Amino acid sequence: MIAPARFVTIALAESLTGYAVTAIETKIARGVWVEGREWRRAPDGRVLVDIRGYEKWVESQNPVAYTNRGAKSGSTSATAISD
Repeated sequence: MIAPARFVTIALAESLTGYAVTAIETKIARGVWVEGREWRRAPDGRVLVDIRGYEKWVESQNPVAYTNRGAKSGSTSATAISD
């Protein structure tokens, strides 16, 4: 049996999480995902996403209300409302 990898490249994390590569890179750059918690650098310098860390991050999030308010006419994208 093949065990799933805990640490994966950003490209593979895109497929596993549904977040685009640019979204993952932005979360890392803005500090939303913290080095050593949601991601880390491999010895060769590559950035790897910690799948366990990602899962904990998802589980720790409070539900956010969404609305189409402010969306352009005909748009189906949602806009987050912050408290």
